[in-house]
Amino acid sequence: MRVYGVTGWKNAGKTGLMERLVTEIVGRGHTVSTVKHAHHSFDVDHPGRDSYRHRAAGATEVLLSSRNRFALMHEMRDEAEWPLAALLEKLAPVDLVLIEGYKRDRHPKIEAFRAGTGNALIAPEDATIRAVASDVPLDLDRPVFDLNDTRAIADFILGEVGL
Repeated sequence: MRVYGVTGWKNAGKTGLMERLVTEIVGRGHTVSTVKHAHHSFDVDHPGRDSYRHRAAGATEVLLSSRNRFALMHEMRDEAEWPLAALLEKLAPVDLVLIEGYKRDRHPKIEAFRAGTGNALIAPEDATIRAVASDVPLDLDRPVFDLNDTRAIADFILGEVGL
């Protein structure tokens, strides 16, 4: 499976870039799935709902299904966080999986960078970052794209993965 990451510090523009990339790449006729790493607890259902009650009762997995979508919730009761590779195995085959976050994993990535956040670039210390999408010009040893030039960023990523 072809994978490519979008990484960067908080408020660097990762999610907006991911959203634009999915739209652009799907618009070119490719299938895309995404993986988003959350550093905090999250919930996809709500107290009192049937699926929530199933999980609260102790179910390890609850698959919630409708005519429009399904969601598989797996409770990590006594488990460590699953590695990215194990999560990717859960996905149906697609042309490209875009991964938001997972800075420390070794897949190729593009770094989203906004100078106004005050955070340092990750790229100079991380060879898995193959390019940077920035809101300011940068002098780096790898390609630098305008953060809002979605077409050029998509061209780069698709070239990198052979699509």
